[in-house]
Amino acid sequence: MKRGSGRYANWYEHPAIGVVLAVLLLGVLWSLASRVLGFTSFPGPIAAIKELRFLVTDPVALWAILQSLGRMFAGYVWALLFAIPLGLAMGRSRMMYQVFYPLVSLAYPMPKAALMPILMLWFGLGSFSKIFVIAMGVSLPVLYHSYQGACRVEQKLVWVAQSMGMGPVARLFKVVLPAALPEIMIGCRVGVVMALIVMVSSEMIARQEGVGNLLFTSMDMAQYATVYAAILVLAVLGFVLDAVFERVRRYLTRWADSNRGDA
Repeated sequence: MKRGSGRYANWYEHPAIGVVLAVLLLGVLWSLASRVLGFTSFPGPIAAIKELRFLVTDPVALWAILQSLGRMFAGYVWALLFAIPLGLAMGRSRMMYQVFYPLVSLAYPMPKAALMPILMLWFGLGSFSKIFVIAMGVSLPVLYHSYQGACRVEQKLVWVAQSMGMGPVARLFKVVLPAALPEIMIGCRVGVVMALIVMVSSEMIARQEGVGNLLFTSMDMAQYATVYAAILVLAVLGFVLDAVFERVRRYLTRWADSNRGDA
């Protein structure tokens, strides 16, 4: 809980303290497990951190990371452009719900990486197949939260907009979308993590380039420290992306947070 001055009441409530403690605990457990098991394929955290310095300065590895981030961003944007309007329409139109809900129900539990072999047959091993499967993985949580947000919009707002002469499309984007934005942003935040997971999975299956290919190539060559260093890079990327998106979410929905009170 924060005090009125903006400072934390207790030192251990600061988010940075939690991050530091979690990293230290993970490092200790990792080091102990590496010593006890004694596997050559399970180096300790010091070896992985040493390799991490070479990994982030290697042009080939950096290019692989940038390629993966580019595909992740493209698939994420595709998903938002498709899932947000469809989720809002499903939440406000019974006909749209009846048409698309069975398809969404079928696609939701399906592992998206399992579609990679089919997409590879259709579109080849290039970036399009990976971007497409990333977009599918992100679309479903964004669509679900967009639908939930649209369902919770007060009907009075829609009636007022309708009485002012707004058509269905104008009401959807000028009334329903702003009112449902807090819920939509939750789905978008989940989608960031999903995009990272599906991106790595797709690159492990279609091994040509990217971080997934770097992981498997390093494992095939018994460069185990590089494998764990790449995993650390992915963990840091996921943490940073999630933290940045949470900042963006709080900024865009600050009016909703102020109505609920500072959590």
